[in-house]
Amino acid sequence: MCPQDKDLHNIDHLIDHLFRNEYGKVVSFLTLSFGFHFLETAEDIAQDTLAEAYKNWGYNGIPPNPHGWIFKVAKNKALNYVRRENIKQSVFEKLDKEEEQVQGEIFLNREIEDSMLRMIFACCHPIIPGESQIALILTTLGGFSRKEVAYALLSDEEAIKKRLYRAKKEIRQSNIVLAVPTGDELSERLKTVCISLYLLFNEGYNASHSDELIRKDFCLEAVRLTRLLAQHFPGETRVSALLSLMLFHAARLKSRIDDKGAIVLFRNQDRSLWNQDLIKAAYFYLSESSRGSTLTSYHLEASIAAQHCYAPTHEKTNWPFIFDLYSRLYEIKPSPVIKLNLAIVSSKIKDAKYGIEQLEALIKSEKKLKNYYLLYATLGQLYVENEERDLAISNFERAKSLTASEKEKEFLQNRIDALS
Repeated sequence: MCPQDKDLHNIDHLIDHLFRNEYGKVVSFLTLSFGFHFLETAEDIAQDTLAEAYKNWGYNGIPPNPHGWIFKVAKNKALNYVRRENIKQSVFEKLDKEEEQVQGEIFLNREIEDSMLRMIFACCHPIIPGESQIALILTTLGGFSRKEVAYALLSDEEAIKKRLYRAKKEIRQSNIVLAVPTGDELSERLKTVCISLYLLFNEGYNASHSDELIRKDFCLEAVRLTRLLAQHFPGETRVSALLSLMLFHAARLKSRIDDKGAIVLFRNQDRSLWNQDLIKAAYFYLSESSRGSTLTSYHLEASIAAQHCYAPTHEKTNWPFIFDLYSRLYEIKPSPVIKLNLAIVSSKIKDAKYGIEQLEALIKSEKKLKNYYLLYATLGQLYVENEERDLAISNFERAKSLTASEKEKEFLQNRIDALS
């Protein structure tokens, strides 16, 4: 790669990182400054700013403070827009007053005053259709594409497009206040906020449409916002359980890929690489989550993750207990993916042949799993263990055709080559 090509590659990578990391923050700040009805304009300005960054930096090089550059250009574009539209002068004064606060660490305000968190709660307003709230949060504040949202919600792009249209139509027609609710309204909105942060972390932990397997920026932002929730609402055991779950998974990030960036199967991970400080913090929040009487899916998923972290080896994991936890999880959150996990764990307790029978039955009974690549990747592995090479290869090939992740494709192709 020649120096010029290398510079362009660096710019591509940085723009992509900034889009994921700063897009939602810019949209949040502009929307909070101008009002929720400004949301679509704020999105256009954020996208236009990032496009200008790509063009400008290609000629002039990457500036010393890329984050500050992004914010300053976005702010100027917003001010030019409001001048053209004759919006009240008070908006200018608000932006000028707040500019100093965002030149360094953008939007790291105290606790619930964090602009992204306030925007997330606003997106969960009861006026906005429930099915649209999560899609709106992930696209507007998480920088997700419609394809990524569809994958996260086991839906399709056209359905997500319709949800977003309905949500933005309600925003245009309503006067939604950008504030954190209280009382019963808070509890109801908190459910959707937690689901959105959960999906944000999952997309970072297993990137569905990226050259990278792990998007640490997604994981860290999800943890940051969830920790912010836990600090502001210490009595909300749902939030403590969610934070515990994230920290257990975050502790294992380093062991999930090798030095060459290739995927390492869970059974083969080097447990000495697991971050013990994060595991201790995860146990703390799991303990905090047990103080209430409410049992949520996050409590059970965190307990499952805790069992994996507690086990000295993959083979010595308490699989029967994990099966019981998944069974309880399915009772309160019936999902095809949890059925898949139950089948996988049952193969650990019994044998590969039993697991194969369970997965083949799922393909026939669960429509949403028919195009779910992890099912076929798992089935391929079980056929390997059952010494059925041809069936293993065909399932790995099927899984490869269904995933959009380049790292997953590379991993599956290596498995196919090894078997061939």
